[in-house]
Amino acid sequence: MSQNSSQRPADRAIRVAVVGAGPAGVYASDILAKAQKKSDFEFSIDLYDRYPAPFGLIRYGVAPDHPRIKGIVKALHKVLDRGDIRLIGNVNIGEDLSIEDLRRHYDAVIFATGAIKDAELNIPGIELEGSFGAADFVSWYDGHPDYPRDWPLTAEKVAVIGNGNVALDVARVLSKHAEDMLTTEIPENVYAGLKSSPVSDVHIFGRRGPAQVKFTPLELRELSHSKDVDIILYEEDFDFDEGSDEAIKTNNQVKTMVNTLGNWLVEQEDRETEASRKLHLHFLQQPVEILEGTDESGQGTGAVAGVRFERMELDGTGNVRGTGEFQDYDVQAVYRAVGYLGSEIAGLPFDSRRGVLVNEAGRVIDDAGQHVPGIYATGWIKRGPVGLIGHTKGDALETIGCLLEDLHHLPVAEVPEEDAVIELLESRGVEYTTWDGWQKLDAHEMSLGESYGPLPDGGARERVKVVEREDMIRISRES
Repeated sequence: MSQNSSQRPADRAIRVAVVGAGPAGVYASDILAKAQKKSDFEFSIDLYDRYPAPFGLIRYGVAPDHPRIKGIVKALHKVLDRGDIRLIGNVNIGEDLSIEDLRRHYDAVIFATGAIKDAELNIPGIELEGSFGAADFVSWYDGHPDYPRDWPLTAEKVAVIGNGNVALDVARVLSKHAEDMLTTEIPENVYAGLKSSPVSDVHIFGRRGPAQVKFTPLELRELSHSKDVDIILYEEDFDFDEGSDEAIKTNNQVKTMVNTLGNWLVEQEDRETEASRKLHLHFLQQPVEILEGTDESGQGTGAVAGVRFERMELDGTGNVRGTGEFQDYDVQAVYRAVGYLGSEIAGLPFDSRRGVLVNEAGRVIDDAGQHVPGIYATGWIKRGPVGLIGHTKGDALETIGCLLEDLHHLPVAEVPEEDAVIELLESRGVEYTTWDGWQKLDAHEMSLGESYGPLPDGGARERVKVVEREDMIRISRES
């Protein structure tokens, strides 16, 4: 990577590019913008995103029926609406602009590109038709512009492998009746797909016990809010060892979730009516194979017909070991929700095992263990896809703190003028979008919701998400 060792004029703002306009990128931009009030430096911040609309994970990675999403979007919207951070959307770093382009136009670059790929689950049968990654399904129901408009929702019985919040999101969306999603911003094609689904049973499988789950109380409680969906639990799964008891005693979150699950287990005995759909929660189940169906001649169909699990047992510490007992479940689709991985950024040191940029406290580190001057990371591309959205604030504080420590040692941009990078994009025919453009798209999506009219239950659609990238660009760039 080239860098300019000349001196930066004292009266010139420090140019910073933040790549990724999701929560991590917005938080980092906000902290940096506020930092100039406490320092002798002025910053000029450009916030890039590969999509025409901002908000990243909030728009394309979180289930649309989460009640707290609106509050997070409002907070991010307020930051970008101040006008001291310039949004430049629909720009793919690595294609529209190279890393070298960024280095020429900015003194520092912060990568906040997140993690959008599914982590692998290496078991036999994972490649069968009907075996899906949760991240792909989430992108479909969230109206991601780079994913197909249709999804094969043909299974009556479905398995979701994983015990984190994404697994709960996927299972809830699969089991929920489509009409109950109309108050969210789901696009019309997603509503049509969910409405046609013949699903009757959705099974969530976790390899450890109820005291070791990775989801959070809010996400767990949201399962019980679905209409005409019974939650089914199994008494043999409620096994607790010394490690479990200690976690319940010392961690209020664990205690809350175990109590919630235990109450549901008791309450299901008193049900007087049966819902048309069932959501099963299984624990102590380790997936070992996805089973292939056969036709009348005994030949394999290439499609999912079941999934095999090994029964696990707690070992006293809260960890588990296999029992050698196996059980098959009859399902026609399997969704793996075992984690996300970040994507490599060409030209930057990358840890492919963890799916993160190699870094120390947010400073990107080269193969020799030295800080790559002016290059930083924050959010999931920095620490991996763990923790809630709020954790990205702590990430951003640490990363921006390192950048502020390095101000006197940053490489100097060769072409720091704010208009220069815009002229470069225009010369390459890149149809970039702006904050003003997002406000146009935002208003358009709100109007689509209003035009839908009142819902049968008396509610209303607040907005309908635009999916096609071309439409998003056109609406955003209309004069």
